[in-house]
Order: sequence, then structure tokens, then C-alpha cells
Amino acid sequence: MNVKRLLDSLNLHQIRTELTAHYHREGPGRTPINPPAMLKAQLAKHLLRIPSDSRITLRHRNDHKTVRACGFRSRTPSHGLFTHFRHRLGEGTYLNIFNGLTGMLLESGTIIGKVIAVDSTHVKAYGGRAIDNRVGGSDPDARVGRGRRGFILGYRVHIACCADSELPIAYGVAPCNENDKLYFEPLLERVHRLGVGFKSVLADTQYSTVNVRDAAKWLGAEPVIPVRRYSRVEAVLRLGRDFVARGARRVLGLFRKRWSLKRLFGWAKEWLLLDGLRVGGLAQVSSHVSPSLISMLAVTLRL
Repeated sequence: MNVKRLLDSLNLHQIRTELTAHYHREGPGRTPINPPAMLKAQLAKHLLRIPSDSRITLRHRNDHKTVRACGFRSRTPSHGLFTHFRHRLGEGTYLNIFNGLTGMLLESGTIIGKVIAVDSTHVKAYGGRAIDNRVGGSDPDARVGRGRRGFILGYRVHIACCADSELPIAYGVAPCNENDKLYFEPLLERVHRLGVGFKSVLADTQYSTVNVRDAAKWLGAEPVIPVRRYSRVEAVLRLGRDFVARGARRVLGLFRKRWSLKRLFGWAKEWLLLDGLRVGGLAQVSSHVSPSLISMLAVTLRL
């Protein structure tokens, strides 16, 4: 889809109050730049794979079509204003915007949510090296943890997605060394609060514990999580020596839908700048991850 056409047609009326609440409306001081236009510019940064705020500012100086599509009229913001905008919104506001767009997709039937897949992916910290092979130097919130190919310094993005539509429903960001199981139940609770009536939860073997299974059952869902071959836990899926899950055909069919989340991670990293960190600190990394996932929902709303 054409990015300029998407931005021009994106209706942010329902979340306008959420954005303008962070700026003064009367009294002394400069008139703030249109907050919905600032959010559209943040989404354009991810959709156009522009790596930094200074680059998006330069793009606005030379691409007047993008400027008009975002909604800027008299003047365009400097890169410092984009940084302040992220600070003003913070994790909570980005999460509310994400939940608002998710609610629209649920109402339209785009997100079904009967089958939920839960997993995480790593993103490397911006610059710096680890101290004592554990903590980041320039980014003190970053931690050393296992990545796909060895150890990395960075963060992990935890996501629960609809396995049918392959769209995110809930997410969270944590240091790379924290166990994925700690974020399983919080993700499911966020999905449940949105009113999603999921019936099955898919996850890798690393989530195979009694507490994780009980958390899914407590919310009325069937945990489709394989156990290792030497585990004593009774389960319908079990990994063999060749690391292939075996079990009933129905459950295997559900478990294969887990790859929807792998594709989601691939699209977000390849096309929406998910792992292109240029900020440090857990709060700022979360404010970078949020527009990436919000962009995915915004594109789906306009399809």
C-alpha cells in the first residue's frame, strides 16, 4: 500500500483526546504542533524504514507530499520535537493507542482471537558493549541473554498474536536475560481484558511448565504446548529425539499455527523497523517498539 495514501486516509479521531491530553490548550506558551500529525510522522518513520528522528526531519524538508499526508501545514517539527513527543506520550499512551486500534479490528472481525500464539524475539541494544558480560555499558537497562545465534546484549519483545489474522493483540518489552515464562500470564491477561474469547494458546517448549499451563486453563483456554521427551508432565504433544512434535492430528494442526507469530516477527523486523534501535533505556525501547506494532495495525485498518 502507498504510505502517503495510508497516512492521508488514516483517521485518528477516536484517539485524538489521548494525544492532545499531553499538551496545554490555553494560557501562555507556544502553540503545540498538531499531535495527531506527530503520531502519523512517527508511523511514517517505521513504514518508510527511516532509522532516526533526524532523518525523518530531513525527509520532511524534501518530501512535501509526506508532510501533507502527515497533516503538517505551516511548519514541520525538528528532530528534538519528535524526541520530546515520545517522552510526552510514554509507554502508557502508546499502549492505549495500540489497544484502541486493536479494538477497532476486533469489532470489524479482522482479528478473531480464538487461537492465540505467544512467543518473544530479541532486539539488539543500540551501541555500546557489555560490562562484566551481563550489563550494557551505554545502555544500563540492556542485559546479555540468549539470542537466535548465541548471546546478545539487548531486549526481548514478548507478543501474543491472533494465529488466524497474524496480528498482535498484546505485547511487552523486557531485558534480554529475563525468562519468557514470566510474561506469559500477563500477556494473556491483557488479551482477556480486551474481551477476546480465546480458546487455545500456542507456545514453544520453553513455556512448558505447570504454572504456564494452569494460567491458560484458568482463563478458559487449552494450552497447546509440547513437552520434552523426558518430561513426566502429561500432555497431548511431546517432542521426540529429532525435536519434532508428535500427538493427535487436531492438536498438531493447531500447533502449526504457531508459525504465524514467527512471520509476524519477520515482517516487523524487515519492514517496520522493529529491531532498528537508536535509543537506550527500557522505557525508550518500549516507545520504539510500540509505533512499529501500531503501524502494522494501521496498515491492516486501511486494507
